[in-house]
Amino acid sequence: MSTKIESAKMALPRLDVQRELERPEARADPIAAYARIRAMGPVIWSKSMLGDGFGITRYRDVMSVLRDPRALSDRRNVPGAGKGPLEHWWMPSTLKLLLNSMVMKDPPDHRRLRNLVQKAFTPSMVSALSTRVEAITKELLDRVSGKASIELIEDLALPLPLTVISEMLGVPADERVTFRRRLAKVLNPSAQTPVGFVVNYPHMIWLNRFFRRLVALRREQPGDDIVTALVSAEEGADRLTEDELVSMVFLLLFAGHETTVNLIGNGVHALLQHPEQLALLREKPELIDSAIEEMLRFTNPVGTVSPRFAREEMEVAGVTIPRGATMTLMLASANLDEEQFPNAHTMDITRDPNRHVAFGFGAHFCLGAPLARLEARVAIPALIQRFPRMRLAVPASQMRLRANLGLRGFDTVPLAV
Repeated sequence: MSTKIESAKMALPRLDVQRELERPEARADPIAAYARIRAMGPVIWSKSMLGDGFGITRYRDVMSVLRDPRALSDRRNVPGAGKGPLEHWWMPSTLKLLLNSMVMKDPPDHRRLRNLVQKAFTPSMVSALSTRVEAITKELLDRVSGKASIELIEDLALPLPLTVISEMLGVPADERVTFRRRLAKVLNPSAQTPVGFVVNYPHMIWLNRFFRRLVALRREQPGDDIVTALVSAEEGADRLTEDELVSMVFLLLFAGHETTVNLIGNGVHALLQHPEQLALLREKPELIDSAIEEMLRFTNPVGTVSPRFAREEMEVAGVTIPRGATMTLMLASANLDEEQFPNAHTMDITRDPNRHVAFGFGAHFCLGAPLARLEARVAIPALIQRFPRMRLAVPASQMRLRANLGLRGFDTVPLAV
């Protein structure tokens, strides 16, 4: 750690953010936990799973950093930064793929990758999925329609995006069962712990090899799917390399899938905790779009974006951030900031304006946002209509968010229907 970073650290309030959010009280009431963090100051010295650095807690300052070209996503672009954790020789090659991920690139590399991917992941492609998403949702709800209780994550929020992404990627029909089983292992909440990661890493290796086979297959046998579109996407004479292709598929798979699971799970839970909002949505189903935006702001399926690194000395909320320092942008905290959102601690599905940062902002705005919104827009109203008397099947006091700063959701949401 440089002398300047050490000096700046000593002048700030310090908090192990990951441990704070793991506390039972914080998992039961994350709104109050984030309020306590913001009260410590707009910039704190933060310890987390993403590493030690400057935690940016408030909306105005998070937006400022997201807009600032000096805040880089690729640590290697900081002069004299040295090797990052993913660059060591002993790091598994599958994890090194993350270095080729679009979320860890800066201009011009980021723009090049984004331009290529946008040609394959257009809004019209997502819009065309609407009928298929409706059919999958109906099929999943039909399977549980005779039950007295259902498990929202297992029965709907997880299999819906899993099925959609399998079809979007062009996974051959005879391999989808194996693909989904392997993918479910990797996406299981237990895999996000150190022990769980080691246990489930073979499934990551399998997926890496599977995607490389899929890329080779689509080069020889093009189809109407995203992998084919990525393989053929060009920007002038430029194409994605194989590592970039596999990295991009992993990105679309994890970011889009996990966000949707948490959006549906968190959103339905929030509606059940605010029955007047659920009643309003039943009465006025046309509010579904603004309701989803409020679910994104209020429940924050994604707690933070990938770290930013100061290319040069910069100032945030009056605090000098030294060159090379790591910044953790707390999106969930920003979305609950009372200075930006009046009555931020309350859920209001008619909230307008609602300029939340649940999907980030600027050049790195989440590419999978339209898909997550589409799946939630279909699944949540269908669930509400199918089960008009649904309620939590356990006391609300027993519900706990997963202890994860980055991806925020429930392991299970049991419903009595």
